[in-house]
Amino acid sequence: MARRFQFIIAYDGGGFSGWQSQPGGNGIQDHIETALVKIVRKKIRIHGAGRTDAGVHALGQCAHADLVTQLAPGTLRAALNASLPPTIRIMRCRFVPQSFHARFSACGKVYRYRIATGPVLPPFEIGRAWHVSAPLDQAQLRECAETFAGEHDFAGFAANRGKPVESSIRTIRMVRVRTTSQITTVEFSGDGFLYKMVRLMVGAIVQCASGKISGKEIRERLAEGQAPSKRLVAPAAGLTLLRVQYLQRSLVVR
Repeated sequence: MARRFQFIIAYDGGGFSGWQSQPGGNGIQDHIETALVKIVRKKIRIHGAGRTDAGVHALGQCAHADLVTQLAPGTLRAALNASLPPTIRIMRCRFVPQSFHARFSACGKVYRYRIATGPVLPPFEIGRAWHVSAPLDQAQLRECAETFAGEHDFAGFAANRGKPVESSIRTIRMVRVRTTSQITTVEFSGDGFLYKMVRLMVGAIVQCASGKISGKEIRERLAEGQAPSKRLVAPAAGLTLLRVQYLQRSLVVR
């Protein structure tokens, strides 16, 4: 019988076309499915917790697949990593119940966005952070970021993926801002995120911290659920999916 495996996956998104399978075969999903064919000699569909765009990174993307194999999870992980590009790693692998679904069982996600604020972008930050050399008001940045906490209609902070969403109401449970002399990180934990929502929120936060828009404008966009004609989308390279959250009982094999 097929067993359901859960995979926790880390990847550097810079060289790939995003998570989802692409016609050219350069999605993260494509590479993992190709590696699975080498191991189980059969085309297997892997189901991810959600999409990440081209250039977006992950430390804790989650996926599942149903496999007929005698391999233990640790052995399967090693076999997959031996076949995958070094910029895609299976960090953990385990059995989960058939009722578990990487996407539909998820109860939240945590994202981190990194902004390089020094006058010069260090070479090791290329592809890892958005370089904003203009001065940012850190107090204003924190205040604007915290505006997003709570339940709101985020239609004004979402891009059109080509099909309507059932609801644009989401709850941001936590916003955390950390600042050093060179890097500002903003973390968002929420029950779900719309297409490009984090990048649009960060774009608005940076505009607010640089004096180009006001905190009032952000609050109005949240209250009205309307998008202005021009919005700033933060670059993909600064964004990382840290982890997908699940209720523990959904992961227990009985």
